[in-house]
Amino acid sequence: MKELIKKLTEISSPSGREYEIRDAIINEIKDYVDEYKVDRLGNLIAIKKGENDKTILFDAHMDEIGLVVTHITDDGFLRVEPVGGVNPRVLIGAKVQFNGYVGVVGFEGETIEEYSKNMNNINFDVLFVDIGVNSKEEAEKVAPIGTFGTYYAHFNDLEDKIISKALDDRIGCAIMIEAIKKINTPKNNLIFAFTVQEEVGLIGASVAGYNYNIDMAIALDVTAAADTPKAFKRMSMKLNDGPCIKIKDGYTVSDKFVVDTLKEVAKENNIKYQMEVLLFGGTNAGGYQVTKSGIPSGTISIPTRYIHTPHEMVSISDVEETVKLILALSNS
Repeated sequence: MKELIKKLTEISSPSGREYEIRDAIINEIKDYVDEYKVDRLGNLIAIKKGENDKTILFDAHMDEIGLVVTHITDDGFLRVEPVGGVNPRVLIGAKVQFNGYVGVVGFEGETIEEYSKNMNNINFDVLFVDIGVNSKEEAEKVAPIGTFGTYYAHFNDLEDKIISKALDDRIGCAIMIEAIKKINTPKNNLIFAFTVQEEVGLIGASVAGYNYNIDMAIALDVTAAADTPKAFKRMSMKLNDGPCIKIKDGYTVSDKFVVDTLKEVAKENNIKYQMEVLLFGGTNAGGYQVTKSGIPSGTISIPTRYIHTPHEMVSISDVEETVKLILALSNS
């Protein structure tokens, strides 16, 4: 799976601009599904028909956090606004890309006092992106106002772990692609929704399931690992302990039937898993919970270190166990 993950994560497709990653996913799955379509918002919906009337939807969002150009100075520096949850502190010194052009993020400070003040109170008002040009006119040819960008970072293989940008949530996309390729004739009808704009408000998931009669919706996403020094002491998610079955997060409470089903299927198939209570955040499960008259929903999470940075980290064994869980659930 590592080559697939590398391919997906190195594509630049922030929220609202998912066409490149969507095209890559279509090329991966088109020969393994009964049908697929792209809806009016840009969600990719793929279907594998089962032997009975039960329908399970799996969701992974295609988008990643990013930046958008809001202003260009006379000497060609870019001012930017976050697209999704971008921490301005993480941006200092980071490489970012706009239309394939790479830049470096810096911050203002004309005096030592101002430099220190801005360093301690970093915000987007004092940040700029240096793309190596010398004038506003040059910059406008490369990245005019309204241009979207992402982190410029690469896949790293650490054997039992991997590091990359955009594992949130290209890792979920990779897991669904792998499952699609491994599933032949499922017992249940399966919908695989590769959705848009999760990072800016669960937009795609709010409509992706609307035209279908869905018995259960499962979001596949990352969750914060709490296994680094001085991590959140009220959370227990760890790398290498298997996928997480979410109880709740800052946005939703998972349906009890869904939680119990996931636990039961994991136990019956000897799949390693752990329980998750996340103190913040949310997933696309929230979008499906309020679709039509409501869909019983939950989340399978992959524990991840350094979420929303250019260098997110996951355990490859957790990824593989998640694929097994989807395969088992598809025939439950």
